[in-house]
Amino acid sequence: MARLARIAVPEQRLEGLAAELNGILAWIEQLNEVDVAGVEPMTTPVAMTLPLRDDEVTDGEMREKVLANAPRSEDGFFVVPKVVE
Repeated sequence: MARLARIAVPEQRLEGLAAELNGILAWIEQLNEVDVAGVEPMTTPVAMTLPLRDDEVTDGEMREKVLANAPRSEDGFFVVPKVVE
């Protein structure tokens, strides 16, 4: 698995990692034994609706504050190095 994931694992740790992986797989097998027929999937145990706001496009009205963080700006835009010739 380490070779497939392209991670370097010292030889002395392989046996321990194999034992951990086998434990995880055994736990997954145990979960597969649970009867979930008729159980509705859920994302949270608390039923709630999220407050929504109108989706309005704005410029944020903070141009000067944002540009103050830039190393360089010009005409209200960030100046970045050219990366394509």
